[in-house]
Amino acid sequence: MARKEGLIGRKVGMTQVFGDDGNHIPVTVIEAGPCTIVGLRTKETHGYDALQLGFGPKRKNVTKPQAGFFKKVNVPAMRAVREVRLEKTEKLQGYEIGQSLTVGIFAPGELVDVVGVSKGKGFQGGVKRHGWSGGDATHGSMFHRAPGSIGASSDPSRVWPGHKLPGRMGGDRRTVLNLSVVRVLPEQNLVLVRGAVPGASGSLVMIRKSVKLTKAQQQKAAEKK
Repeated sequence: MARKEGLIGRKVGMTQVFGDDGNHIPVTVIEAGPCTIVGLRTKETHGYDALQLGFGPKRKNVTKPQAGFFKKVNVPAMRAVREVRLEKTEKLQGYEIGQSLTVGIFAPGELVDVVGVSKGKGFQGGVKRHGWSGGDATHGSMFHRAPGSIGASSDPSRVWPGHKLPGRMGGDRRTVLNLSVVRVLPEQNLVLVRGAVPGASGSLVMIRKSVKLTKAQQQKAAEKK
């Protein structure tokens, strides 16, 4: 299924708010937008329908190709540019280059997906990276956090591809699906979503309307309409 409308944002951090029933709700605060439309992608020209969004001013280290691109569309240089695919071609008729999109496209109770880059943890051993239990800590075991044997000798005489080993951990693109929007604060360009999202505080994220609803969620959304 094609992606739906979304915004580029910045992860502010986590906090908690109180719901109508008095229970506290853990939320992630995301500064979403305002995002400026810097380009339109149409099925006739590019093979798909999408919006090119820009987020955050970029005042220095703007390359000549970037400066030329933004000058052509008469938009100030942006820190981040991402594409958001649309479901239907007719939706492009409501957008134009230079238009600003805000958190008003989201509503409390709506389900969203958040895409971010997980925290980089550098080179890590198998105990931290894969949750290995390790060896005994006492009684002269001499085996604590090392990988140990990783394959048989005579058969198959090799290490199987994909074997879990120490290596680089984190710094991967991750998507968390179906997070509920708890609150929308248009004056501050903030969206509060229930639960955690990937990335460190201050990192860029993409927040978009959910694309993989369960049958129960689809039925519930249809009833609301």
